[in-house]
Amino acid sequence: MTDRRNTGSFVGAGLLAAFLFGAATPASKALLHDVEPQALAGLLYIGAAIGVLPIVFRERSFRLPWRLGRRTGLLLAGAVVSGGVLGPWLLLLGLKAIRSGSVSLLLTLELVATVLLGRFVFREHLSGRGWLGAAGTLAAAVLLAAGEGPSGVLAALLVGAGCLLWGFDNHFTALIDGITPAQTTLWKGTVAGLFNLIVGGAILGGVGSTTSALLALVVGAFAYGISIVLYITAAQGLGASRSQMVFSTAPFFGVILSLLFLGESFSWVQAGAAALVGGSLVLLFGERHGHVHRHDPVLHKHRHRHDDGHHSHEHAGVPAATTHTHSHDHEAKEHEHVHWPDLHHRHDHED
Repeated sequence: MTDRRNTGSFVGAGLLAAFLFGAATPASKALLHDVEPQALAGLLYIGAAIGVLPIVFRERSFRLPWRLGRRTGLLLAGAVVSGGVLGPWLLLLGLKAIRSGSVSLLLTLELVATVLLGRFVFREHLSGRGWLGAAGTLAAAVLLAAGEGPSGVLAALLVGAGCLLWGFDNHFTALIDGITPAQTTLWKGTVAGLFNLIVGGAILGGVGSTTSALLALVVGAFAYGISIVLYITAAQGLGASRSQMVFSTAPFFGVILSLLFLGESFSWVQAGAAALVGGSLVLLFGERHGHVHRHDPVLHKHRHRHDDGHHSHEHAGVPAATTHTHSHDHEAKEHEHVHWPDLHHRHDHED
């Protein structure tokens, strides 16, 4: 069970992740004047890997991907390909075509993708409020595409495809255990970043100036590196769909920063889309889900604390509210409480 203290910390992590990621859109728009999209995607994710290195060193529990086990390795590989290689490249192609503020709002399609994939592929529950919220977000994306003209339609398709891939990435990373969020980000940033940089830079020749490349690394370190670690932390505590609700405030941060630093105008179409997105988030935030459910015995490793109702093992001298990471066993248990589809609640539903 995720109590109020845990929920508050996970929501806080998600909001900070949203702000940092939202800042990436206007920053990337400025960098695209000098750097080719795929090369920029590579630089951003290499920067992400650099950004989490201090955290990985501090954890002192580094593990190589080929020693993680088949399931965790496949989940990590899926996250690297979908969320690290293809997703950011498609986003930047769409960003090059239209205004940063509009692309920021189009990124709410990631919420639709994550929620629908959660319902139909990853066995997450979705109520009527959830369906209405997803529909409102999709309507906002259609409005934005129409308001930007032909280039907006193409951009919406590119960004939408990227968001679908990020939806898969969100679910893959929410299910990964055995390594920490920082290590997941390190591998994703290193492998995906080098691939896109080699293709976009060495082959297509679009790295740009040294100054632009360095700025891209800095943006990646904060907007993709630290942001991804914070998002994964929230996703493992709240579940992919619910953490994505928090993270979906990122477009609003992106719009505000686009207005302040890029001097973009704010159109009535964007205002209408923002209202639809805001209403959709209100619906999704209000969703509550609880019923009698059973936990099967399992051995896994992830961040946890001992006052959450699911981790009853003891550590001498360690307060129950301490958050830490280690391998631990769960015994079979049946109980009822309001819960999210996190690492401990991936059970089936009849509806």
